[in-house]
Amino acid sequence: MSRLIRAVIDAHALRHNLRTIRERARGARVMAVVKANAYGHGLVPTSLALAEADAFAVARLEEGLALRGAGITQPIVLLEGVFAREHLLEAARHGFDLVVHDPLQIELLEEFGGAHRFLLWIKIDTGMNRLGFRPEEFPAALERVRRLQPAPLEIRLLTHLARADERDDVMTREQLQRFQSAVGHLDFATSIANSAGLFGSVPLGCAWVRPGLALYGGSPYPKGCGLDLGLQPVMSLETCVIATRKVVRGETVGYGGSWRAQRDSVIAIIAAGYGDGLARNLPGGTPVLIDGSRAPIAGRVSMDMIAVDVTDLGGVYVGTRVMLWGNGLPVEEIARHAGTIPYELLCGVSQRVPLELS
Repeated sequence: MSRLIRAVIDAHALRHNLRTIRERARGARVMAVVKANAYGHGLVPTSLALAEADAFAVARLEEGLALRGAGITQPIVLLEGVFAREHLLEAARHGFDLVVHDPLQIELLEEFGGAHRFLLWIKIDTGMNRLGFRPEEFPAALERVRRLQPAPLEIRLLTHLARADERDDVMTREQLQRFQSAVGHLDFATSIANSAGLFGSVPLGCAWVRPGLALYGGSPYPKGCGLDLGLQPVMSLETCVIATRKVVRGETVGYGGSWRAQRDSVIAIIAAGYGDGLARNLPGGTPVLIDGSRAPIAGRVSMDMIAVDVTDLGGVYVGTRVMLWGNGLPVEEIARHAGTIPYELLCGVSQRVPLELS
């Protein structure tokens, strides 16, 4: 291995996951969510690998500009919209589609004065209580958007689900009912399903789906992993052994001496730590894969290293390859050890970890 640590991004898995999502979407178009550096997978290379997506969604203007700079020609949706005139001008210049979720954004469009016709997504808050117009506010917002000059190129509608990761949760059904009550009489394209909604048991019925985690092979549900949904993991976080040492029974390893050898042991020191994006609170016993075999972390995660008990493996040397998550060790499993969600681990891979597209 030429690098101590790297995140290998499997383009074939990305495309497999997109095909799986299309099958699940039953004819709906796919807006690939690539915000937050494509959930840690690399904004530009991931988007280029997903060339068959119908559109891309990012959170902020800068992400959209990076995609246009890389030659991405598909529609790009700014999920947070814009909040200043200069940003609106940039959005017009680069042909971005805008989510409108606040009266200020409608005011900006009313004062725009340019000739560009935006494709606008009006967001309705059906219970997330984060962004969007409440159902009772929506008719007035829609009327203002309809009166814009120049007229919008197209108006579409969306909402966001708060508890879709809890399959068949009553709140999802309530949100869907609120959305349908607000828009059911209107002939606009809609988007409701995120990854959890897409694979959930509540039928959502929308023209556009906007998967994020599922594209990257992760499951949005608290139990199981993406393989259960027919998805393939896209990122393999790989590193290597940089030292081995013998530890006598009773000795401790690492900061705070939190791990104590219950027998004479062999410890491998691995080039990975919270400086690379590993969760510092990963407990002792969390598994890694060493040449395909599981071995438990021994002691605390430090900035650049972890210690792993390889007493039962044998054949572990400096340079032996290690996988922290990926094929054979789902990121969802590591997230559960850390008491977090896979989104956070994937997005948290640090800039010093090189991404390699395979």
